[in-house]
Amino acid sequence: MEEYILNHIDAESDYLKALYRATHVRLLRPRMASGHLQGRMLKMLVKMIRPQLVLEIGTYSGYSALCMAEGLPEGGHLYTFEINDEQEDFTRPWIEQSPWAGNITFIIGDALKEVPALGLTFDLAFIDGDKRKYTDYYQMVMEHLRPGGYIIADNTLWDGHVLEQPRQTDRQTIGIQAFNDLVAADRRVEKVILPLRDGLTIIRKKEEQTG
Repeated sequence: MEEYILNHIDAESDYLKALYRATHVRLLRPRMASGHLQGRMLKMLVKMIRPQLVLEIGTYSGYSALCMAEGLPEGGHLYTFEINDEQEDFTRPWIEQSPWAGNITFIIGDALKEVPALGLTFDLAFIDGDKRKYTDYYQMVMEHLRPGGYIIADNTLWDGHVLEQPRQTDRQTIGIQAFNDLVAADRRVEKVILPLRDGLTIIRKKEEQTG
């Protein structure tokens, strides 16, 4: 079925294909890269939302950042944050040598500290960082997201582990479960979970109500 889907959607560019291959050859945990299907989905969502400012938390190899940048409208810009400084030597050249380099600012640092300092309001945010901090990312992003803006959160089904009672040491599963519960109860947003790959949650911040 996956092969059928990939044969019936837009192809990824040769550049993205080469990046995905290099990710699998040179990096640990290459499954973290978005890949063909999710990458085309992210580009499509950006095309639909037409954001001027996009925030990504968790750059990894840069595949998802490039896919979103590919879909940006004229004048659009993406800020992507990666907390693991050991990732920079691999990722920065792939971003800076890409056709979308002028639309991307790649920052090594903790998004929880760095994003508020930017003083920007985003139209779209993609959360794909440390699963233990998903609730912290969410609360921070909501403070810097325009009314009517969107959050896309990756890995929200976590290989089905969200259905289990996790061990106390399994902080990642606990973090995803807490995030899902928080979003489900948050009346400030509309939300839907798509069973795409490892779970993709699309969240829309409601417009502010007056009167």
